[in-house]
Amino acid sequence: MLNNSVKKTIKPLLLLGAISLSVWLISLFLNNTTNNSTQSYIISATNYQLLKEKIRELKLDPTHQLAIINAVAVDLNQSQLVQLQQNLSIKVTENYQVKLTSGRAWGKRKWQPKSVVNDLIGASSAHATRNFGDGITIGFLDTGLDQLPGTSKGLGLSTDLYGRDKFWGTYDAINNSISNYSNEENGHGTHVASIAGNADYDVYGKVYGVAPNAALVGIKAFDAEGKATYADVIRGIDWALQVKDQINLRVLNMSFSGPARSYYWDDPLNQAVMKAWQAGIVVIASAGNTGPDPMTIGVPGNVPYIITVGAMTDNYTESDVSDDKLATFSAAGPTFEGFVKPEIVAPGGHISGLMAYDTQIVQQHPEFHDGGKYFEMSGTSQAAAVVSGVVALMLTQEPSLTPDEVKCRLMDSAHAAFNDNGDLAYSVFQQGAGLVNAADALTSTASACANQALDITQDIAGNEHFFGPTNINDDGNFYIEGLGDKYVWRHNQESLDGSALIWKVNDTNDFYAWQDIATTDALIWKVSFETDALIWKVNLESDALIWKVNFETDALIWKVSLDDHNSSPIAINSWVEQQ
Repeated sequence: MLNNSVKKTIKPLLLLGAISLSVWLISLFLNNTTNNSTQSYIISATNYQLLKEKIRELKLDPTHQLAIINAVAVDLNQSQLVQLQQNLSIKVTENYQVKLTSGRAWGKRKWQPKSVVNDLIGASSAHATRNFGDGITIGFLDTGLDQLPGTSKGLGLSTDLYGRDKFWGTYDAINNSISNYSNEENGHGTHVASIAGNADYDVYGKVYGVAPNAALVGIKAFDAEGKATYADVIRGIDWALQVKDQINLRVLNMSFSGPARSYYWDDPLNQAVMKAWQAGIVVIASAGNTGPDPMTIGVPGNVPYIITVGAMTDNYTESDVSDDKLATFSAAGPTFEGFVKPEIVAPGGHISGLMAYDTQIVQQHPEFHDGGKYFEMSGTSQAAAVVSGVVALMLTQEPSLTPDEVKCRLMDSAHAAFNDNGDLAYSVFQQGAGLVNAADALTSTASACANQALDITQDIAGNEHFFGPTNINDDGNFYIEGLGDKYVWRHNQESLDGSALIWKVNDTNDFYAWQDIATTDALIWKVSFETDALIWKVNLESDALIWKVNFETDALIWKVSLDDHNSSPIAINSWVEQQ
């Protein structure tokens, strides 16, 4: 059920229209669903044990036990669903399909590529002090993790710079099994993991991975074709919480993104992500590859607590930062609840990483494989992996840091992009606090500057939910309540072309003041009364997004149009043109 803080933001006329729409949708759904056809649902209840008992009484066998969110995944027909709802107060969500999508790409084939990321983000200075991410385990919730050796000294993903074993194996969330070896047929998970933790050197003697000594563990929730379900992903997060203390799993990389279908707190995958953050795991999520338009941040990047990462590119000139630019595919904020996202950006254009030649991605795009072990790929997935490596360096230096403190220092030390006039080259809705910088993050002493206006315990319990500070002005531009003109995004006039950019630490104390503005009341967005649904206006010329009531739950759900009843899949990383 919606909480009181959400209910009071909906005017009676709109609520009446929403109820009418809900009744029509329920009727449509029931008339087109036979009692015998089954569908996979994620069903949660406050009393988890009672829920399992009621499922057993119906002689049903859940496919997934999702204790992390007091839920099960189970196949039900409509009659069984109705019977269960009559016997117990439950929340029902479709077990959405999750899959990898692909497209075409452009770029150059390279042989034994150079290592450029560490110099670009200042991680090389950390390596010079012998900080390589030792003692920290990074989990990669992805397609699996192949123990590929490198090309120079037999290093790579299986051993660290000193030849010590650093691979914890893979948990297969699809089959609920653990193995020392991963059946990594897609390639995406291995590529992402190698950006963070590859202990191989390039021909110039520079190490590839941001945290080459960090231990790695694969959490396989996506199959060879990049397909999965919400239940598989949630089970993977649940497993990470179970083993985090045994293997010191401090960082969880989620390089996938999909469309938001509800408020962040009503999405079951997001609920599991919030549990992981609350338990002390630093969750890093990709912003998504659906940019550059506003309001394109997906799940789970729309969770306000975690660190969401956008992508920039060096424009194929690693020694010239003046032509760097934000990648056009990088998703932009705000979220539908009004939060600024992403928090930070990182290199995500034409990034080289390990990938076996016989994996699905290489077979589809062989022109970007070097013929040996390396593959070039672009995306916010790769950018997220860079930040996961930086976080490992931070936790190696100071293991007592909490997730909120890590987020605070990352943002405090980020280098924002300015133009030659001294103005922000990109809005905070595009670049967040700016480009991640490992050297400055390691020297930052900032504290109490992230998530202070939020309460994750109350949020998870369903007692309070939060909205961000974003609003829309009369010109159709996003701005942040209570802050100055530099926080207005005139998105209809801005391009993403790099033009004499300067990446530097902002010297004004209020630069990321937007991080700790939150309320339990929604701000007054532009509303149209032309339909029964509440319409959120991204600009004054088009009705960009339409709320409608979901016929399966009491939660509101986002739809692009009232005729769109199909769920769009979450993608690990949509294939994008190399930038």
